Amino acid sequence: MFSVTVRDHMMVAHSFRGEVFGPAQRLHGATFVVDVTFRGPELDSDGILVDIGLATEHVHEVIGALGYRNLDDEPAFAGVNTTTEVLARHVADRVAERVRAGDLGAARDQVTALAVTLHESHVAWATYECDL
Repeated sequence: MFSVTVRDHMMVAHSFRGEVFGPAQRLHGATFVVDVTFRGPELDSDGILVDIGLATEHVHEVIGALGYRNLDDEPAFAGVNTTTEVLARHVADRVAERVRAGDLGAARDQVTALAVTLHESHVAWATYECDL
């Protein structure tokens, strides 16, 4: 299995509902380092799994749609705690849509899985993986 990872980051504001979140129930900011890993068993005729430039561009666009926003105000997250896990799945779903649509070129035929990891600090992160 081959894998290619591209990295970006985003800064968001949000709050959580539920006593389990303690002081994070109040509005606060978070900066996430975002790794998107594309996986597949075969390379294309040029010897690549995914064009890194295209992958970087599309991941940046997906992340950019969330950055510098209060996620509490975003319709996509109405009634949802935007935990690191939830955000990782959201990013994976949006990137997967682009791969399936052919926006990342030959990756549509090469990439069989994605993993999105959001690092909320140097000691804590969450990953969501999906098949394509």
